Amino acid sequence: MLTAVGLGPGDADLLTLKAVRILEEADTVFVPGGIACELVKPYAKQIVTLEFPMTRDESVITECMQRNAEKIAPAAKAGKAVFGLIGDPNYYSTFSRLAEMVRESYPGLEVETVPGISSITAVASHAKIPVNGAFLVTDGPTSPATKILMKVTKPKEAAGLLEAEGYNDFIVVERMYMEGECVHRGTLPEKTNYFSIMIARKV
Repeated sequence: MLTAVGLGPGDADLLTLKAVRILEEADTVFVPGGIACELVKPYAKQIVTLEFPMTRDESVITECMQRNAEKIAPAAKAGKAVFGLIGDPNYYSTFSRLAEMVRESYPGLEVETVPGISSITAVASHAKIPVNGAFLVTDGPTSPATKILMKVTKPKEAAGLLEAEGYNDFIVVERMYMEGECVHRGTLPEKTNYFSIMIARKV
């Protein structure tokens, strides 16, 4: 099994309890660089640093992902392999491309992710400002391909409105990490609990 673990924004005190436990239980911990390496050192038994060149050349990126997938696969097949990275593994992370390559090259290998505190949420605390309304997070484009809606109690109605904007893929997570958690894909219910989040994508 390969588990990607978010290590937070860089402060060792902001690692989650789950991240620490998974790092301690891992047979091998892979990291993409120095900061991540320092964060996992107190907990990991064996650390392997992988190279990820800073480039926009797609051929170089693909070769890099294939090379790293080949390094990770034996450890993931034999035991518990962990990939530790700054932030959260599902938000603007190196791991997203790597996970695609691992799943494509080794379809029988189970891949999971464990969230970490992202810079997106940490920056408000660091800047000492509250964020109580809608906000846009982007790495360049002004028209997002993904929207995340909080407190969606009428998901079917919300999806209908978003379809007019070009969104065509909807997932609703109801009571996430709580008793009675439910993930709705495809057919959405008329009503959900107050603690519901919708992910709308253009795919």
